[in-house]
Amino acid sequence: MKVAVLGAGGWGTALSILLHGNGSDVTLWAYKPEIAEEIYRLRENRTYLHGVNIPAGIRITNDIRTAVASAELVVGSVPSQFLREQLSTIADMDFRTKLFVNTAKGIESTSLLTMSEVVQSTLSNFHMENYVVLSGPSHAEEVSRLMPTAIVAASSHRKSAETVQNVFMNKYFRVYLNRDVKGVELCGALKNVIALAAGMSDGAGFGDNTKAALMTRGMVEITRLGEALGAHHRTFSGLAGMGDLIVTCMSRYSRNRFVGEQVAAGRKVDEVLNEIKMVAEGVPTTDAAHRLARELKVEMPIMDQVFEVLFNGKDPQRAVDELMTRPGKEEY
Repeated sequence: MKVAVLGAGGWGTALSILLHGNGSDVTLWAYKPEIAEEIYRLRENRTYLHGVNIPAGIRITNDIRTAVASAELVVGSVPSQFLREQLSTIADMDFRTKLFVNTAKGIESTSLLTMSEVVQSTLSNFHMENYVVLSGPSHAEEVSRLMPTAIVAASSHRKSAETVQNVFMNKYFRVYLNRDVKGVELCGALKNVIALAAGMSDGAGFGDNTKAALMTRGMVEITRLGEALGAHHRTFSGLAGMGDLIVTCMSRYSRNRFVGEQVAAGRKVDEVLNEIKMVAEGVPTTDAAHRLARELKVEMPIMDQVFEVLFNGKDPQRAVDELMTRPGKEEY
């Protein structure tokens, strides 16, 4: 199958290697010309995926239209806040017979739309039954080194999900099917907010008890907002939900956990974001989730406190104190 991967960050690069290894004809598009040149010359993405060889059979381009033109399957692997901008440059192209696989994890901060809604509102000649979201616990650093990983492909149209399952799955990358597009997308976006909280816990010097509480109660909040937006509750206990939450809150590779840790140690959010090379999706998603929760009147105390720390400069210790001293209640 002819595949275009849009976005040469760590995840886009790792998926290009995976798909090439599975026999697909892969073109990897890089937004920055210098990244495209680096990958072409060195056959390595030293900026975003250092130390991993990129096979010569993967074409590299800085021309997004060239990448998409002949592709049967397009993988969107750009940060969620830039997805609309990049798709707008190719919105006039014929997408009627193309599958679109989204891997961006976020909520558009300007519109509060999920990524499927962004795609639908941007690509006028695209059929949404050809939309698939690929999400779950999957760090690029491990997938690119062939470490066993399980993930979810969700679509409203089973045949589309099955095609993606067959194209992506191999002996180290297992793909499960799911019909809950909204739920899978919200899991991928909202878990980053809880990962920021987990990082703040680490930066404040708290222990395993604290992080376990944040993760468990954080998933309660994610599920509340997801169900209010029409998602199915079962999705949140699966790979896209609890699985991705665990890896993002615990891993040394997690950008969002790192940002939270640094903020709790006394650094400014903007300073930390300027230092890291990749996008921490959880920061804009915190703002979007906070506004959605207020609109829908959904109780989300952990996410409210993360918002206060990130955007209003609240002391992380005070945020924890307020969470811990809330009135007692039943767990369910």
